[in-house]
Amino acid sequence: MPRPIANLLLLLAGAIWGMGFVAQSTAMDNIGPFLFIGLRFLVAALVLAPFAWRETRRADSPVSVPHMRGFLLIGLALFSAMALQQVGLTVTTVTNSGFLTGLYVVFVPFISLLALRQKPHPVIWPAVLMTFAGISMLAGGSLSALNHGDLLTIGCAAMYAVQVILVGLYVEPSGRPLTLSFVQFALAAVLGLAIGIVREPVIVGQIIAALPEILFAGVMATGLAFTLQVIGQRYTTAPQTAIFLSTESLFAALFGALFLGERIPAIGYAGGLLIFLAILLAEIGPMRWRKTPANSATH
Repeated sequence: MPRPIANLLLLLAGAIWGMGFVAQSTAMDNIGPFLFIGLRFLVAALVLAPFAWRETRRADSPVSVPHMRGFLLIGLALFSAMALQQVGLTVTTVTNSGFLTGLYVVFVPFISLLALRQKPHPVIWPAVLMTFAGISMLAGGSLSALNHGDLLTIGCAAMYAVQVILVGLYVEPSGRPLTLSFVQFALAAVLGLAIGIVREPVIVGQIIAALPEILFAGVMATGLAFTLQVIGQRYTTAPQTAIFLSTESLFAALFGALFLGERIPAIGYAGGLLIFLAILLAEIGPMRWRKTPANSATH
């Protein structure tokens, strides 16, 4: 797949996640955070199961034990990130949560560099800074004093960064993007439902009331969007993936204005423009300023 097409898939995933943020916030009016996580990932796993099964039947060999362990690690990172974000939303504001979740854009290249010794292309660094600044402007340019929910959301951003990096490590060598997605969804569903049933009230009427949000989050924001991430990330780098997926904040602001009546300040529109400029830099920069073969091996 050409890299521009892969990046368009990642951009579409960011747009779906932006709309899913609306569903994610309104679902909390009826059910607890872990029950919502478990149900959305259960729906996603059920939707994806036939496609993962078909991929398995067409494969020349079963998934190796090391790759399956990697898939489970990805699922654990995904569940941890989602749990920290969802619980954090019960304490912090949506604006702070959107801004702080966007910190994973900054965490990805630093974790890649420190843990894997992978040096990103030089143009990625200004693109990361532009993205971070754009997300900050979307949040109004300032944050209130950090509370417990803010700290949980910072942890969420770190775990999302780990998930993005792990996907990059395992999806191409395994050649099983749909199986990877199914495993991470299934594990997140089991963990979310187990904790939700033990810790939160399970009332059928409230689950039915939240069913539209559960279905949208499960089918679109989870099943489709995370699968687009896994497929698209096979043909691009983890730092570029993080930048494209960070448009979730831009789309969340737009859909929040459309469906929830939230107003976007002027500085927010400027932030959205800055994010798209960062995307263009991340896409065009590496092609215009190519490294030498010796250096490109670390990209």
